[in-house]
Amino acid sequence: MGLLQFLKSQFLCHLIMCYVFLVSGLIVNLIQICTLPLWLVSKQLARKINIRLAYCIASQMVAALEWWSGTECTLYTDPKSYPLYGKENAVVILNHSFEIDFLCGWTFCERFGVLGSSKVLAKKELAYVPVIGWMWYFLEIVFCKRKWEEDRTTVAQSLQKLRDYPENYWFLLFCEGTRFTPKKHQFSMQVAESKGLPKLKYHLLPRTKGFYVTVQNLRGTAAAIYDSTLNFRNNEVPTLLGILNGKKYHADLYVRRIPLESVPEDEAECAAWLHKLYQEKDGFQEQYAQTGRFPGPIVSPPRRPWSLINWLFWSCVVLYPLGLLIAQLLSSGSVLTIAAAVVVCSAVSMGMRWMIGQTEIDKSSNYGIKATALNNN
Repeated sequence: MGLLQFLKSQFLCHLIMCYVFLVSGLIVNLIQICTLPLWLVSKQLARKINIRLAYCIASQMVAALEWWSGTECTLYTDPKSYPLYGKENAVVILNHSFEIDFLCGWTFCERFGVLGSSKVLAKKELAYVPVIGWMWYFLEIVFCKRKWEEDRTTVAQSLQKLRDYPENYWFLLFCEGTRFTPKKHQFSMQVAESKGLPKLKYHLLPRTKGFYVTVQNLRGTAAAIYDSTLNFRNNEVPTLLGILNGKKYHADLYVRRIPLESVPEDEAECAAWLHKLYQEKDGFQEQYAQTGRFPGPIVSPPRRPWSLINWLFWSCVVLYPLGLLIAQLLSSGSVLTIAAAVVVCSAVSMGMRWMIGQTEIDKSSNYGIKATALNNN
């Protein structure tokens, strides 16, 4: 292990990174709150400001992946579709099998310049998570309760509000509804058998109703579906803690651009279309398992420096006063103030570890386990 890698694995470095992320994130959240009056004066200006503020937070996590851990991201796609990425609104369908699949999705958003404006369909509980969840609120992220009777109307209303969004965005959608685990997969395939659907090896059955509502409400706004299938080389199972420790991974992403008008408007036909798409995605994963690559040529977008510059900026902003405070505490020699500093540091560490824990596969929700939930396709 080299000196740099040794330093990356040290708790003190992790604590500093966590401190920068949490404190800068809370500062950004506070600035976002200050933009509330602006929404009454100029909605579009408020949106543009919040896109930049959201980038300040999200790009720090991308910087951790790209610059701290050095993770490589390779894109397999049609060279004819490549020039359109980042220049149009799109619905991005991602498989949900890894702890950092959302982060890899953000990384490609960053490389095509749509990180600050991109959207997700997220569970309502995430709206209460400090920094990320509060940032999403001001980004007009679509939240759902996973109770379809209530979600159908609220999701449609939220999507309709995006029709006049001032900048290009990608709407990232995990159609499986929850992260892949062997237990969920076994149950999902039981449902597939009961419904006469082909079984999938690498995916859960997609949630067709949420996809249908998303597509219907973004017709005329989004130009295409980006069918995206992610995997990692050498059978690696990446984690957010691994990224924090500076471990390098290599992600491969296969993207197909499908014009949105090719998706059927009839709900039943749209559901059948999505099931067929996931059967094809399963085939791509099978090919990757056998050959170590996805079909098609490699067209890899380069890393952009802005995520690193943003992280360095916020590090200077929040670490300088911290350094002055620590120097003052040490010079004062007060046991009480030093103890208070230790408590604050411990709280930062515990808070960040809790947030990381929300991404761990063994901490994922049980959504999809119950038959009543799975039958809601």
